[in-house]
Amino acid sequence: MRNLFAFIYRFRAFLVFVLLEALCIFLIVRYNTYQGAAFFNSASTYVGRVLEFQSGITEYFNLATVNTTLADENARLRQEVMQYKLAGITDSVARMDTTLLVTTDSAKVIPYKLHAGKVINNSVRRNNNYLTLSIGSANGVQPGMGVIASNGVVGRVKTVSENYATVTSLLHSQLLISAKIKRNNTFGTIKWQGGNYRTAILDYIPLHVQLTKGDTVVTSGYNTVFPEGIMIGTINSVSKEPDKSFYTIDVKLAVDFAQLAYVYVVENTLKAERDTLEQTSGILPNE
Repeated sequence: MRNLFAFIYRFRAFLVFVLLEALCIFLIVRYNTYQGAAFFNSASTYVGRVLEFQSGITEYFNLATVNTTLADENARLRQEVMQYKLAGITDSVARMDTTLLVTTDSAKVIPYKLHAGKVINNSVRRNNNYLTLSIGSANGVQPGMGVIASNGVVGRVKTVSENYATVTSLLHSQLLISAKIKRNNTFGTIKWQGGNYRTAILDYIPLHVQLTKGDTVVTSGYNTVFPEGIMIGTINSVSKEPDKSFYTIDVKLAVDFAQLAYVYVVENTLKAERDTLEQTSGILPNE
């Protein structure tokens, strides 16, 4: 307190000058219309800039929450789109039976739900690559569920804790994805053989099938992991080898794994029922 009084006493003349200047400015602004309008317009401009800067800072620190909200909303929208697509496939199959009139109940034939999650760890340079997601069992995620991005297949859930999940990436030497060529419905298997993280191999396509560069490769729907028709990639090159009865097909993957930020875990609510039936029957599900 003594130092404060000493400071005021030392700079008393300057402080009195500042107070008088402030009083003069107040009187000028208060009792002169033109000067008052000019002052308030200028003040409003600077206050607006300060508030805009403050708002920008607040929005920056809220980006994580905003991104999570948008990812959840996208998951709901993608789920609706998926329902319409699968319902259309079911309707097409039903119309092929000319002896029956079938009314499709899309609520019964569409068992898939999507859970949005942020990618918090990822690798693309190893022979066996994995991802870590910021969602877990508390969000309904379980081992074995499929994982997709906005533009295609990503992988399959490996392990789960309450709030996190690890995912076996499509860029893994042991992960096989049941796929088909969209144009002619010929099905095969997608496998990554290392090296370039933007390409994979489509195996088991017979030599009699007519293929074209640029043909779309999608999920076959032959398992309980991925719905039918999820994008995998496009055919980049096709070659024949003398000692093989199948093509060697190079597929350019739709997903850029080096830029993954948010993904969607696919929950199939009928998976347990189908798996139990196939295991009881001695049928091994396609992976």
